[in-house]
Amino acid sequence: MGRKVRGGIRLKHLNPSGFFRSGNQRFYYRPKGQKGFAMPDLPPNHPEFLRAYISAAGTEPVERPVTGTIGAGIVAYLASDEYLGLARATRENRRRIADKLRREYGSLPIAGLRSRHIRQDLAKLPPNPANNRLKVWRAACRFWVAKGLIDADPARDVASVRAPRTGGHTPWTRDDLAAFRAHWPVETPQRMAMELIYRTCAAIGDACALGPGNVSRDGWLTYRRAKSQTFATCPFLVPGPDWYEGDAWLAECMKHAPNALTYLATKGGRPRSPKAATQWFARACRAAGLDDGKTAHGLRKLRAAMFRENGASKDQRMAILGHETEAEADHYSKSADHRKIIAGTESSNPVPTSPKDRRKSVT
Repeated sequence: MGRKVRGGIRLKHLNPSGFFRSGNQRFYYRPKGQKGFAMPDLPPNHPEFLRAYISAAGTEPVERPVTGTIGAGIVAYLASDEYLGLARATRENRRRIADKLRREYGSLPIAGLRSRHIRQDLAKLPPNPANNRLKVWRAACRFWVAKGLIDADPARDVASVRAPRTGGHTPWTRDDLAAFRAHWPVETPQRMAMELIYRTCAAIGDACALGPGNVSRDGWLTYRRAKSQTFATCPFLVPGPDWYEGDAWLAECMKHAPNALTYLATKGGRPRSPKAATQWFARACRAAGLDDGKTAHGLRKLRAAMFRENGASKDQRMAILGHETEAEADHYSKSADHRKIIAGTESSNPVPTSPKDRRKSVT
């Protein structure tokens, strides 16, 4: 799909996706078979929009870096096994930041880079973007030292920027779960997404890639998490243990889902973009009346809390959620401990576990 701009130039691979609050149409640059990139909140004929389009298309004219410059060092890092071995989402994030560093500092000599220069660069940004940028500086500098491009690592002594503690994504409650189910019928893709995440406990980016190919003959679903590259597994077509609180809602949704390679496919049978799906699901949460800030990741946290409330062991929780460390498993299920402190050993009322139980929940 293309869009004409001033002068009759056609911009290929621009897909519309609703509108910004400003009234400008929202576009994603999405060539066939590739991940989409969000375009800025600007008209398509705006110079900054066109620059973003050129950058996303990978055709931005960039001068060939001179040997011994930061630009040449960044090019070498992006071609390294260290970078190419990262998870896809991590590579994409680091590539965007590395390209910015190359544009801003690419002509400067790499031998002159000092810790104070990196601190000055980070000081221009808010805490979280600054820390993401620091990760790229650190990875690149380690690579440059290993390859003999610089003698000492200037990023090693640069501390992370202290960011306000937010507690991360807000966990859902069982009331949120009931509200979402009441608002979105089983035949809607929003409900399908929620029930798939509820059943598998997958992050929404991972859920977009799940399909029948992930399910074994004995009814268990297994996948590799994009973020950590760890494996996670869950009872999918089988009931599972009591603490799992499996139900029949997902089976009802699957009766209405398109016949495609992935469960969360679009009407045309194409896999959903993880980034677009995150925003799409957040809008579905708001439409269902959930508080601002409730996202797909908060549903994953609710499931972790449910498992702990119901007596699942730490190893069991880690296996389903794909956690690498016990500390991570404890963090995700913290809200269950708080509820037990307040309510003793009693857990919250369970949600209905099947369509037949729709009228049996405690009022």
